[in-house]
Amino acid sequence: MPAKRPPKPPASPTDKGQLHPRNRHQGRYDFPALIKASPELAAFVIINPYGNQSIDFANPAAVKVFNRALLKQFYGIAHWDIPADYLCPPIPGRADYLHYLADLLASDNGGEIPRGAGVQALDIGVGANCIYPLLGTCEYGWRFVGADIAPQAIASARAIVQSNPGLSEQIELRLQPDARHVFTGLLQLGERFALTICNPPFHASADEATSGSKRKWRNLGKLDPKRKLPVLNFGGQAAELWCPGGEAAFASRLIRESAEHAEQVLWFSTLISKSGNLPGVYAALKKAGALETRTVEMSQGQKQSRFVAWTFLNSEQRQGWLGTR
Repeated sequence: MPAKRPPKPPASPTDKGQLHPRNRHQGRYDFPALIKASPELAAFVIINPYGNQSIDFANPAAVKVFNRALLKQFYGIAHWDIPADYLCPPIPGRADYLHYLADLLASDNGGEIPRGAGVQALDIGVGANCIYPLLGTCEYGWRFVGADIAPQAIASARAIVQSNPGLSEQIELRLQPDARHVFTGLLQLGERFALTICNPPFHASADEATSGSKRKWRNLGKLDPKRKLPVLNFGGQAAELWCPGGEAAFASRLIRESAEHAEQVLWFSTLISKSGNLPGVYAALKKAGALETRTVEMSQGQKQSRFVAWTFLNSEQRQGWLGTR
């Protein structure tokens, strides 16, 4: 009888999908380099079923330390932390959103990405992690206003900004005092932004958010009855994860209010995680009177996502806007 060969490990999936060409997180993560820069990460490194170094993404503590290491190695953010149970974002996907937005601005600027503090962006729902302002400032030198309805999130984001030299001049944080509004009560008279960024609450209720996380664990083969898993994937507070009506309702409100501030923003944008919400988004944009709409598809690993951007300015007005910044 011929000797039995050991079973082959499963084929490794494509790492992180097809990221934007400028995304710094191409290919496999270099864990030795990450550990060298952030020794605390070593305690969380495991060998995954494909025989590669990884971390347990079901462990919120591991995800937080991993993010801290990525921000330090790739973006020079020396100090980053968030309170327990707050949303810990996947950095490669957040970076992709910003890179494609930079391309959007370049399309109105002769193909050249506008850089520096003359470009100001507004992050709707900056969260405790402050991730978009951190990445956008480091990658393109843009100035940011980060807004949120939660005082605790603003306090955490401010602590991150103040802990890293130079960021206080680039990132301003504001509390939106009225959770019923997005731009109203937040934008100041005469203030102008080249971009707005938004990662809207995904779910319509707390129960839906919990069910969604359990379904994700089941799909990943991690729902082990012997093991206590976190209730919510990657953590997250109520305002970060759900709102009445979910993503569709929030996007509709965002679009409706954007029309009221049409001349203060060059390009509005929002992530749309559920493709089934796109028809409603397009209908709302048509009703609001958007002159141009762009939908950009993105892929991170097995996850497919996209953002929708819209403007109330024509091509000549947009080129003039960037030319005066």
